Amino acid sequence: MTTTNQSQNIPFNEAQQAWLGGFFAGMHSHILQSAGSADAANARNISILYGSQTGNSESVAHDAAQVAKAHGLNPSILSMDEIETDAFAQIEYLLIITSTYGEGEMPDNAQMLWETISADDTIDLANMQYSVLALGDTSYDLFCQAGIEWDQRLEKLGAKRLYDRIDCDVDFDASAESWITNIIPLMADGATAITIDSSATGSAAKYGRKNPFPGKLVANRLLTSPDSSKEIRHYEISIAGSELSYEAGDALNVVPVNCPDLSADIIKAIGCTGDEDEPVNGVLMPLSQSLNEHFEIKLPSKELLDEIARRSGDQELNNLLASGDKEKLASYLWGRDTLDLLLQFPEMQFSAAEFLALLKPLQHRAYSISSSGKANPETVHLTIGSVRYHSHHRDHKGVCSTYLADLADETSPVRCFFSPNKVFRVPEDDNLPMIMVGPGTGIAPFRAFLQEREFRKAKGINWLFFGDRNAAKDFIYQDEIEAMQKKGVLAKLDLAFSRDQEEKIYVQDRMREKGGELFALLEQGGYFFVCGDAYRMAKDVDKALHDLIAVHGQLSAEQAAEYVNQMKKDKRYVRDVY
Repeated sequence: MTTTNQSQNIPFNEAQQAWLGGFFAGMHSHILQSAGSADAANARNISILYGSQTGNSESVAHDAAQVAKAHGLNPSILSMDEIETDAFAQIEYLLIITSTYGEGEMPDNAQMLWETISADDTIDLANMQYSVLALGDTSYDLFCQAGIEWDQRLEKLGAKRLYDRIDCDVDFDASAESWITNIIPLMADGATAITIDSSATGSAAKYGRKNPFPGKLVANRLLTSPDSSKEIRHYEISIAGSELSYEAGDALNVVPVNCPDLSADIIKAIGCTGDEDEPVNGVLMPLSQSLNEHFEIKLPSKELLDEIARRSGDQELNNLLASGDKEKLASYLWGRDTLDLLLQFPEMQFSAAEFLALLKPLQHRAYSISSSGKANPETVHLTIGSVRYHSHHRDHKGVCSTYLADLADETSPVRCFFSPNKVFRVPEDDNLPMIMVGPGTGIAPFRAFLQEREFRKAKGINWLFFGDRNAAKDFIYQDEIEAMQKKGVLAKLDLAFSRDQEEKIYVQDRMREKGGELFALLEQGGYFFVCGDAYRMAKDVDKALHDLIAVHGQLSAEQAAEYVNQMKKDKRYVRDVY
């Protein structure tokens, strides 16, 4: 998923989400208990709570549970919104696995529990032993902030830290595995060991994070007008023969290839030729290949930034790094990439080995799927805005969005794998109303939802709030949307094209205009979904939702907040934001 600053068309960041996928998958194991093994009913209970925006932490939680069982423990896995405060306070052995979302915030499913735990100093956790695994991305300022706050809060409330918190960067398989294999024996503490026969054949999926499927790009078409200020494209990737399947609401992870021109310019800037052979993951390969296929070369790592500052001796950059002023540093780096920094200090030279040691691994990018797996079992559709902008006298491009737009074709495999989002789902009850708010590329999962409802012949009302800048240029999927209206699949459609009139209008404004009808559907058990920009849109939509519930439900602000929180607990208010 990508987010851009639309006023300047410079990316905040291309999403660098790492999906664990399970280092124990493929180890479908026969579990052999040693003589005198403890009866399951007498096994020590441990609770594994996860805070996850996209399913990442949940995947790690299941891996931890598998190891816990192998050590004679009885693990229970819960999303943080599935446990009440009283039950939380009674936990004796706790593992918390949480990602950090947005600007150092708790994931949606962790927010309510965190608000309660962080506000009540009377909670006594003296009988709790715990450890925290924090998932994050060092390219963001508040790295692993959610995990840090949980760790500090539990300690303050009297809980005993059994094993130090581990903060994981985007490529965190080894760190997560280390944490699990160290903390679980401490929690077992004398429980009967169980050996795992890792040679046993298993039923693990053939394709996944460690072995992406080589999909075939069968469609790539422009959705926006050629003269639009945006470039949004529709892609279809064939998964025929993969034996893979997906649900509406899931994400597809695409493993990109870097732009060869960018790789070549960086090689020139560091004083290399590109033919230098260096080992990557145990395989000797030319520098040009390693930069194209294996390393993040657009966004500078902190290690590379520190080394550039040290070697260049640039006073401004060194002062910024030394000051710790994140806002000023972010302003300095705004619109710059690795090549910009290298060109700024042309006297610097790196050997191939030195340069590679300062880079982070190239990560897959996750995109909300815009098709129903039931309606399209052999293809998966994506709706992606191409990131292109001019800055520092150069044209810049997003990594994965322009890989798909410019480089991928039918002759080269698009390596990909699925990540399920078990919460972001079409209601099981086909009669319940479904309200969807997805401006711009945020429409992606709702195109999938509408296909799913049509396939299931669902009778529930479907209501879409969609918008962008200009109707004539940016009304993507207009023909499909209007066709769904005619067929009755889409019962209600509210549009907000912000620049088609003097006063800008957004989806949250349309929500307020239809507040009475919207609240009535919520009262009927309706589901409310949001997809898109987390920095502004999702926050504005959330505020509008609270406000209209208060007005039309004749509730106080506090009561409206309780109403929304109950929707979240019931999984009727769900967001896919980035």
